[in-house]
Amino acid sequence: MEANTTAADKRIVNELNFGAKTSKRVGWEAWEFAIEAPHLVRVTNASYGFEKEDHSYLVGIEDRDGVLVPAECECPADKYNEEYDCKHKVALATVGGPVVLQAAVDCPTPTVDTEETTTQTMKERLRADGGTTTKQTDNSSPPLDAQEPEACANGNEWCDGPDRDSLPCFDCYELMEEGE
Repeated sequence: MEANTTAADKRIVNELNFGAKTSKRVGWEAWEFAIEAPHLVRVTNASYGFEKEDHSYLVGIEDRDGVLVPAECECPADKYNEEYDCKHKVALATVGGPVVLQAAVDCPTPTVDTEETTTQTMKERLRADGGTTTKQTDNSSPPLDAQEPEACANGNEWCDGPDRDSLPCFDCYELMEEGE
């Protein structure tokens, strides 16, 4: 059986410090990689199934003498253990390999949005979807601070009672709709 590791793969792994337990876990578990930004890869342990988002961390990449190496991870194992590298960095180096590392480095830097617009009127600026504006409504609806009627149109104190959780009678409803 022939080995698929290249000299670059071996050199990347030599830059990391990890034990046999970490190596076994990296081999047993399923991994997903997504480029988030330049020099940042999201490493997800897909072995957790529907909970995999809870096991997803950003790994930073740095160039060490021409070799791209996972440098830091936001997982607790990497934050609090300075002696060994975490399984996410080892997975990125071994499973993701030089292709994923190079893709993260080649990721374009996002451009800065200056938030300038070419529109001149407020109506054009507020139309976010590029669609048509809605028609103007007439002013027949009551203002937001309008007082509610104190008595029901049928002569009762407000028909839905003091808690006002039930629907009003038809006459009161009609008055509310007319804005009286």
